[in-house]
Amino acid sequence: MNEHVTKIEQDQAGHRARLRKRLLDAGPDGFHDYELIEYLLALTIPRVDTKARAKKLIEQFGGIGPLLSASAEVLRREGLTDASIAALKIAEATALRLLETKVQHRPVLSSWDALCDYLHAAMAHSRVEEVRILFLNAKNMLIANEALWQGSVDEASVHVREVIARAIALGATALIIVHNHPSGDPTPSQQDIRLTRDLVEAGRHMKVMVHDHVIVGANGRTSMRAMGLI
Repeated sequence: MNEHVTKIEQDQAGHRARLRKRLLDAGPDGFHDYELIEYLLALTIPRVDTKARAKKLIEQFGGIGPLLSASAEVLRREGLTDASIAALKIAEATALRLLETKVQHRPVLSSWDALCDYLHAAMAHSRVEEVRILFLNAKNMLIANEALWQGSVDEASVHVREVIARAIALGATALIIVHNHPSGDPTPSQQDIRLTRDLVEAGRHMKVMVHDHVIVGANGRTSMRAMGLI
């Protein structure tokens, strides 16, 4: 029995060494999503085959994006230890930081695709609706990227006052509103349209321009300006 266990452990060690060599020699290109998760889990689960677990997690969550975006509480319910959860969350944080650096210190409107990639990665797979505001200065440089509330965009008048007050406090001259649809469908709702138009009108009086309202979901993203709704 001990010899059998030792053989399994040796096989696992050899497999992980081969994964590590591929990663170091060729980088992440060519890796399947499950192999990336497999390697992360292997860092915290010694002497156990993590391939099957990685494949199952990706299947359960519907992809690597939703898996990495899942909350610690949800991941614990799937039986993951805090060490394994931390490995997944540090991978998520690193990916978001990398995308974020592509839009820092540049005019936001000239790095629009990079900005939308970041927003999609940060928000599209969340199971909770969140509204985020990007506050910009006169050169369209990002001053602040703030999540102002969670939940639907109902009670638009309350939210409009909150957004404009925050813009004035920051000295912002423009803003972009962003929120996610947990359903995956980024089509604007009537509430989304009403909030946007109320915000445009309030901003006009306070000399704060609303550049866009971007909605992200697992199935893509929409720009209300591109749709002619602003």
